[in-house]
Amino acid sequence: MVIGLTVVSFATSAPELLVSIQAALDGLSDISLGNVIGSNIANIGLVLGITAIISPLAIDRDFYRFNWPVMLLLSAGLYILLMDGVLTRIEGGVLFVSLLVYLFLLIKRARNFSGTDAEEVDDSLQKTSNFKIITWLLIGGGALYFGSELLVTGAEIIALKMGISEGVIAVTLIAVGTSVPELAASVIAALKQEKAISLGNLIGSNIFNIASVLGITSLIQPILVKDEILMSANIYWMLGFAIVLLPLAFIPKKMILGRYKGLLIFAAYCVFIAMVFIK
Repeated sequence: MVIGLTVVSFATSAPELLVSIQAALDGLSDISLGNVIGSNIANIGLVLGITAIISPLAIDRDFYRFNWPVMLLLSAGLYILLMDGVLTRIEGGVLFVSLLVYLFLLIKRARNFSGTDAEEVDDSLQKTSNFKIITWLLIGGGALYFGSELLVTGAEIIALKMGISEGVIAVTLIAVGTSVPELAASVIAALKQEKAISLGNLIGSNIFNIASVLGITSLIQPILVKDEILMSANIYWMLGFAIVLLPLAFIPKKMILGRYKGLLIFAAYCVFIAMVFIK
């Protein structure tokens, strides 16, 4: 699971990072914050729900012993930090340092596993040339940069034309858009029976979104909470989706996230989307 919780999670969180930084620099802090809150909700409600519907996921013990508690702790910590209506540079620094501590502990725990439990790297990937890797990184990085700028501009225009807040657009359209990499990575991992990566990717992505995306963004530009619905409703949905994962891991069938549970999570996400637009 360590691959999903680090490399894959960091890569799939790149769109959220660039979108949030771009929005913050443009003075659209509600998009920066709403993007992360909405993405964390979408990662569980939309991505995990669809992934479990496609292929039931086995849950390992490390999920509830370490990874889930970290995700919940950061989610609750974000709520506390935002109670004064701003995420300052100091608070952003605290979030980013917490990510470094988490990564240190994660790698340290991974080293305790025996060699038989080690995750293998595809031989075809090992044979890929450095030139090809760098080329794809540059192409992908450029596409992410210009894509994030277009996404933020488009979201602002849509919000104005529809007469709704930028926060609403951020937790719905933008969040779904930036969660596409998580959806693709998790579905592919589930289809290949790499289910630890699938679940680890989503947990890791939520951790990275809070600690890395909001941490780095607020270090560059403090994030102000302008849209009250982000704190009065949306963040509670994020906390709720994070909390509900634990009982779902044990009830009714232990350590399995099956199709019925996936349907339940996905249905809850549909309710969330409906309520956002109704309000």
